[in-house]
Amino acid sequence: MDGGLIDSTSTVGQIQILRLAGNFDVTSHMPAREWLETAASKPPAFVVVNLSGVTFLDSTALSTLVLGKKRAQALNGDVRLCEIQQQVRIIFELTRLDSVFEIFLSEEEAIRSFRS
Repeated sequence: MDGGLIDSTSTVGQIQILRLAGNFDVTSHMPAREWLETAASKPPAFVVVNLSGVTFLDSTALSTLVLGKKRAQALNGDVRLCEIQQQVRIIFELTRLDSVFEIFLSEEEAIRSFRS
């Protein structure tokens, strides 16, 4: 896509999918933030963020995801995460954001979760 954080995007029905790769931090977060703002701008805002390629994230990345989730929920949607590498999952556990986000092992499971 932009050669940076965003690896690719796609849509399955009404579900928008964002795949990220690399470091998701203060220096790289803007493309993801802008994409999430657009994705969560009209209902229903069903968003899956695939973090399989993310090897590091910081508090700016976490706040970007939380902001996206709040925007999506305001439009009867949600942001769900999938394919998180262990070193990144630990950050979600330490910040207790693993209890805020629904986290799925696969992108397919995250997509299916919106259909049930």
